Amino acid sequence: MVGRVAPLALLCLGLLLAPAVRSHTMQMTQLLVSFAPSGGIEVKIDIDLTLLLGSGEAYYALVTESPVRQAEDLKRIVPMVTDALPLFAGATRLKLEFVEFTAAPAPRADFLDGSLSKFSTFRFTAPLPESLDPLQLRVPYGANIDYPVAYTMQIPSAKVSVTRWLADGEHESEPFVWAGRVPTGAGASGASFDPDSLPWPRQAAMYLRLGFKHIVPEGIDHILFVLGLFFLGITWRKLLTQTTVFTIAHATTLFLSTYGLFSLPSRYVEPGIALSITWIAIENVVSPKLGPARLAIVFCFGLIHGLGFAGSLSDVPFPKRDFLVALLGFNFGVDAGQLFVIAIAFLTVGWFRNEPWFRRRIAIPCSLVIAAVGLYWAVQRIVFFGTQG
Repeated sequence: MVGRVAPLALLCLGLLLAPAVRSHTMQMTQLLVSFAPSGGIEVKIDIDLTLLLGSGEAYYALVTESPVRQAEDLKRIVPMVTDALPLFAGATRLKLEFVEFTAAPAPRADFLDGSLSKFSTFRFTAPLPESLDPLQLRVPYGANIDYPVAYTMQIPSAKVSVTRWLADGEHESEPFVWAGRVPTGAGASGASFDPDSLPWPRQAAMYLRLGFKHIVPEGIDHILFVLGLFFLGITWRKLLTQTTVFTIAHATTLFLSTYGLFSLPSRYVEPGIALSITWIAIENVVSPKLGPARLAIVFCFGLIHGLGFAGSLSDVPFPKRDFLVALLGFNFGVDAGQLFVIAIAFLTVGWFRNEPWFRRRIAIPCSLVIAAVGLYWAVQRIVFFGTQG
């Protein structure tokens, strides 16, 4: 029985982490959508075409062939790129008009090395959607692209820039609400969604769902952090104490950041969240005690996660009249998502918490897996933000 429980626990955790794990740690796809001040949308896609073309040799041939031959091949390749990374406004797919293709030259050996990313850049334009529906990236199942996908939405005139990540296995980004933030005259009619038009109960429910969704299923990094708290020791006292401290901390910076009183750039927050996952998981292995030091660390990391929560709201219009109701609704939704994760974890392995082999066969292996994934993300995010200057 004992011999079968540990593999089962690791399998459950592995299934949870599967969307986040890649064999080539430095490969990714980047997509930038920018709303031009004069109207319309500009789309820039940085992509390694190895998977799409079937081999590094075919990719190298495209980059090095004559301009005339390359132009002919691009007539076939451009639709493959846009089909792999389609943008939607509601149920309507945006029609992207191809503008330019560029690829940095590199030695043939680099194209044949599957561990190296060789970005090519595609540029497109598109008219603003006739509807005011939020924009969303919807990657089809089986798309031949490298994960993760860094998906950035920018409205330069409103000084808005929001980046979201799609991990391996994720296919839909969080909808980006652009209506009302693009200058009047640049949109279809200049109209916008006004959250103040909703009564406060509907606002509370809407932001409650948004907060829950930010954890389950979209917040895999926050899920891992909560699981790190869970595997310190499955007693209600330890769980309640840690989650209460974490909730107070993330609620503090969530409120401060949303009110504009304190913030940090994503280049620091996102790697910080990943490193917090690794730290908590390793501490489960080397110092599995609930004391003041552990709670202080949980509180500090909760502050960082709160900034991450606030970042998820940067592309969502908030009501002016019932601002506090909406913010509280989001915060309670986050807390509900955390409790849901704990409940699922407890139902999965909590039955064995009093067994003498639980820590050795379940808690420690699972914590080590969590630590490894957190470290992988930290390196990945540091490299990505480093390339952005």
